[in-house]
Amino acid sequence: MADSSLFNNGERQINEAVCIDTSRIYDSCVSKDCLEDLRVTFFSRSQRLIDEAVTVKTRECEIAAVSIDVEEVPFNRGYFSVDITFYFRLGFDTYVSPCTAPEVALGFAQFTKKCILYGSEGSVKVFNSNLINEETDCPEAPRYSNPTAKVQAVDPVILSTCVIDACDCSIAVNSSLPQSILNNVSDNIPSAGASKAVLVTLGLFSIVQMERDVQMLIPAYDYCIPERECQCNTQSPCDTFRSIDFPVDEFFPPERDNSGPCSCCGDNNGDGNDNCGDDNCGNGNNNRGN
Repeated sequence: MADSSLFNNGERQINEAVCIDTSRIYDSCVSKDCLEDLRVTFFSRSQRLIDEAVTVKTRECEIAAVSIDVEEVPFNRGYFSVDITFYFRLGFDTYVSPCTAPEVALGFAQFTKKCILYGSEGSVKVFNSNLINEETDCPEAPRYSNPTAKVQAVDPVILSTCVIDACDCSIAVNSSLPQSILNNVSDNIPSAGASKAVLVTLGLFSIVQMERDVQMLIPAYDYCIPERECQCNTQSPCDTFRSIDFPVDEFFPPERDNSGPCSCCGDNNGDGNDNCGDDNCGNGNNNRGN
């Protein structure tokens, strides 16, 4: 446990100042992008399902990969341009006729954006003591102290899906997908002669950060020593199961909390008064204080 001398009236006291090597965020920005009419790229099997379908519904969309390139901005020292390409994996339910089970078609879309962030200056070469090959005693190659870009994003929101004739679509198919995505696709044969095209509109939330390794002096209180003892009893699975509480809420969902705001505010009965102050939405009694 921590030394009791480090506490004064229940508060931790600074023990010492320590120097750490960490990443500092020099600049960041938040984005809320509406990606309109992104054309979806399909491979042969999925394109055939789209061409034969009478109804297509988007089932899911997730970020499959993100490509990030950082380049220094000329004549603007300390600033860097960040080129970001998002690759989305989309799943579609395709129906060849009404009241039939759908088949899933897999497609991909991409979106590219650029932003300029401040990353400060530095031209130091960084060497590490880790070895690439112990037999040849070859050290790791030096890395430059350029800033690095970090992108945080959640899976996009599907706003709309549109199926049109391929001849009427002026947006070209982009089949340049990363190899990491192609390796995870069983059917990666390019499609030819598509008769239908799918356009999707997505909502994307993201945060872009520009980071650089720095040495910082921070206050230290004490070592982080865990106080909870590990439960390592793996002898009897049944004993472990018996220690789990019965999931009552799964069988009996909780009732509505009457302490919340009235859900039927407004003049619903035509008497010229709203009922927001009534507990039962119109009974004239407010019992929240009782």
